[in-house]
Amino acid sequence: MKAVRFHRYGDIDVLGVEDVHVRPLGPRDVLVRVRAAGINPGEAKIRTGALHERFPAVFPSGQGSDLAGTVTATGAAVTGWAPGDPVLGWSWERSSHAEYVVVPEDQLVRKPDALPWAAAGALYVAGSTAWAAIAGVDPLAGETVVVSGATGGVGSLAVQLLRLRRAHVVAIASARHRDWLESQGATLVGYGSGITERLRRTVEGDGAGTAHAFLDFHGGDYPRIALSLGVLPRRVNTLDHRAAADLGTRSRGSAEGTGQAVLTELAGLAATGRIEVPVSRTCPLSEVRAAFAHLEHGHPLGKVVLLPHPAFDK
Repeated sequence: MKAVRFHRYGDIDVLGVEDVHVRPLGPRDVLVRVRAAGINPGEAKIRTGALHERFPAVFPSGQGSDLAGTVTATGAAVTGWAPGDPVLGWSWERSSHAEYVVVPEDQLVRKPDALPWAAAGALYVAGSTAWAAIAGVDPLAGETVVVSGATGGVGSLAVQLLRLRRAHVVAIASARHRDWLESQGATLVGYGSGITERLRRTVEGDGAGTAHAFLDFHGGDYPRIALSLGVLPRRVNTLDHRAAADLGTRSRGSAEGTGQAVLTELAGLAATGRIEVPVSRTCPLSEVRAAFAHLEHGHPLGKVVLLPHPAFDK
């Protein structure tokens, strides 16, 4: 099969598509023909070596956690899946950016018929991260929640999940995504110099008087900004684990949100239109470098998704 590989840490140019063998199935494994696989900022950081201490790569390294596709074969002890079943799920072996992937049977859920393939293949990492971050700060109806990185893959889902909780969202994002944010009932605050004062004026002007919780999906100074706004540390969640340790905030992400029940819930919400999974661009495996260039430098709304079988998936 064709699969994405890189043989050393580096920029986008270390990525390539190679012929590799499909891993043999264990008794409880499932072989999935991948129809869509989202890409994520964390994968870019792993590729550069920025996360070597926490997530070291073993070379040659594959890529990818998100996946959606069709069951092709099952291990001898698998009873819940059969060839032809449409599924979405996750890989913990950095292996989903490929034409086929082998995963344990309990890392899959059934794809609803109404959920498009690209959206299904983009859901796991962003959805589980957004779900866990929100659960960590537990916003109540009517509370004001500030979200940084509000139009990225994770942030765009968090904004919508907060709307379902009837929270008021103040979204830090680019002004070019204003229309989408306003369609979700969020108030836009543009990032850049003076962000703390703009946030303070916005929160006070909306009548809330204070920000009750803060979800940071960008990093940098945002955890400290959250505390300067008076948000309690236990109601700040950041994906920057070092900042969380230094400041005493929460740092819940995809690991805490991973599970069949959560993914089934998110897939159901997306299939019924209660949330949207924004997909900025789809690319075949052969354009994996262009896909990551768009993700890392294009500031897309939502997710970028690889289609390993583009002719099959049209």
